[in-house]
Amino acid sequence: MSSNPMTGERRSVVITGASRGLGLASATKLYKRGWRVVAAMRSPDTGMKVLRAATGAGDDDPRLVGVALDLTDPSSVTAAAKAIEDAVGAPYGLVHNAGISAAGMVEETPTELWERMFATTIFGPVALTKELLPSMRRAGAGRIVLVSSQGGVRGMPATAPYSAVKGALERWGESMAGEVAPFGIGVTVIVTGTYDTDIITDAGTTDCRDLAGVYARHHQTMDKRGRAAMKLAARSPEKFAEGLAKALDSEKPFVKTAIGPDARMLLIANRVLPSAGLHQMTRLMMGIPRFGAMRSGGSSND
Repeated sequence: MSSNPMTGERRSVVITGASRGLGLASATKLYKRGWRVVAAMRSPDTGMKVLRAATGAGDDDPRLVGVALDLTDPSSVTAAAKAIEDAVGAPYGLVHNAGISAAGMVEETPTELWERMFATTIFGPVALTKELLPSMRRAGAGRIVLVSSQGGVRGMPATAPYSAVKGALERWGESMAGEVAPFGIGVTVIVTGTYDTDIITDAGTTDCRDLAGVYARHHQTMDKRGRAAMKLAARSPEKFAEGLAKALDSEKPFVKTAIGPDARMLLIANRVLPSAGLHQMTRLMMGIPRFGAMRSGGSSND
């Protein structure tokens, strides 16, 4: 479904982080389904070549528009919002997909990384949404989609900044949904499972781990188990794109949904198990030593 049910016009969607991974797959899927796609990315000169090759679109195709967007730069956000409205007017869909990943314990991750993580995942997206909401309200229809992850459901060891921003993203979406629903705008929070993209590889992650430091024992076990789990669980980004296309068709004021079997299982476990139980389950799955096992002079047996 690519037409606006209120006007019959072709619907438009803005996707951030559209040059790679889930964003690239989603932009390609929606374009092929007839949407007008505004692909927001840091480097359109290179990213749009990849996207046009994936979609088969020509350089002057009005249904595929590239917009420069650096979510950490307020002036770039303002310029991107103007470019979006100049290209498609009020977008029907606004998909906040862009994000960065990092590995490292809280002690190991620098404050600058936390700041950059929040700027990319929270502050920039909030600013872009604020710029576009007036036109979306006037249009009386639309859907804002926030791409979260399993880390937004449950804080995961060695990814505290990432888990923190995804948790904040979900609380933002829940709050905003109550505000914009009376204007005909819905909000969807998508909890993603594990997908085969750069963000789960060394190439897509800022690695802050000190493999010879006090958390070396954690890292050795967690790295081995994490890579094995990702190899088993990772699905094609196209599977996510199919779920996103369905999410954009929702007419409910607020939806929180999982895309991927591992994400669905976590949402169920989060509803059924107490928080302490989930903590223990996470510890055992990741091979983290038991409470107190690494105290000075304490036993190292798990």
